[in-house]
Amino acid sequence: MEYMSQECYDELVAELEHLTKVELPKAQDELAEARAKGDLSENFEYHAAKRELRRLMGQIRFKTNVFQHAQVLDPNKLDTEVVGLLRKVEFTNLANKMKMTYTIVNPHEANMMEGKISIKSPIADALLGKKVGDVVEAHVPAGVIKLRIEKISV
Repeated sequence: MEYMSQECYDELVAELEHLTKVELPKAQDELAEARAKGDLSENFEYHAAKRELRRLMGQIRFKTNVFQHAQVLDPNKLDTEVVGLLRKVEFTNLANKMKMTYTIVNPHEANMMEGKISIKSPIADALLGKKVGDVVEAHVPAGVIKLRIEKISV
């Protein structure tokens, strides 16, 4: 099951629709055009079009699989007592006293610029299931950091 926000689900539907209705027919046309040019063994355009079609089909299969297993979570029904998916978490890095706020999201939604971290990230992994006031250790590439949870919201 892939749990996600309504926003992520809508984006996934739009991407899948664009791939199947715009990109795929275009790639199929390019392949047919390259095939019509003759000798396929030395036809670079044909092989490039074939690779592009395989790449698109792989993307479509992947997104279709995610879509089939998608479950949209209603943020209004989420518990804010513990850290979990789609919760906004404010925490303090105890080493430098810097406060940060991130929303824990599905890996497909992760975007650091928007303050969204993947549930599979080391920081989110350390925070999951914890409550306000808890101090956790997150094993990040730069080492181990201690974080204190200040606030949990939706």
